[in-house]
Amino acid sequence: MTYVQKAKENSPILTLDNICVNFYEKSVLKNVNVEFYPGEFVGLIGSNGAGKSTLLKIILGLLSPTQGNVRFFGESAKKGNRQIGYVPQKVFLEPNIPLRGRDLVALGLDGHHFGIPLPSKKRKKRVDEILEAVDATGYADSPIGKLSGGEQQRLLIAQALLTNPKILLLDEPLSNLDIKSAYEVTKLISEIGREKGVTIILVAHDMNPLLGVMDRVLYLAEGKSAIGKVDDVFHNDVLSNLYGYPVKVLHVNGRIMVVGGNNSGLNGDSNNNYCVESEVNI
Repeated sequence: MTYVQKAKENSPILTLDNICVNFYEKSVLKNVNVEFYPGEFVGLIGSNGAGKSTLLKIILGLLSPTQGNVRFFGESAKKGNRQIGYVPQKVFLEPNIPLRGRDLVALGLDGHHFGIPLPSKKRKKRVDEILEAVDATGYADSPIGKLSGGEQQRLLIAQALLTNPKILLLDEPLSNLDIKSAYEVTKLISEIGREKGVTIILVAHDMNPLLGVMDRVLYLAEGKSAIGKVDDVFHNDVLSNLYGYPVKVLHVNGRIMVVGGNNSGLNGDSNNNYCVESEVNI
């Protein structure tokens, strides 16, 4: 029995029911229906403008869908749910900001309050525990501006985990990392999800670091969606249906390339100019 099959023995933790989003008469998302289960790792994949960040905002309650419902443990989702952790896209940390790694993490506990938090043994213990969980104890007292991209990303993940969320949303957390750091951060996220039973939804362009750890992939294109295992979603018919034009999934030197072109090109016409939509290793 696969991990997802085991997860599905439980009720879904998050349900997206017929989600549609329109911006100025343009359909960004069309009838997205997905159930997420406790402890599973889902990669949210798609090109720029496919609606990935929009979908995260819907889950966070920051944006209301034009149509459809979001349910968290069967109840309507609300803004400010502390059971949903979030690591935003492109967080810029000023190199000279007088903030240590542990100070950044602690904002996950009290960053929504005004004023300077009072010292507390309980608060320090919780921060120390989560720093250890993400293997960031060694640089917890270093200025955040002096840390590498991978180290900063670990701290942001720790910050999002401080409130013991049931779901962790990560918006392009690997985009500014080198290959080694991307794989290390992905492995860390996966291990935390498994150990703590946290449902992971990670947005990415490049699926390479995710393939060994994610249970399912949610692919967005032209407002439509497909959910399933990698081999089921990365299929000619499935992606052609999403894009609305012929698409072919090519296996080249251990990699998957999704290319689009006319029918003759997909049948082997060497004169056809392919458009590479995405590429992943397997």
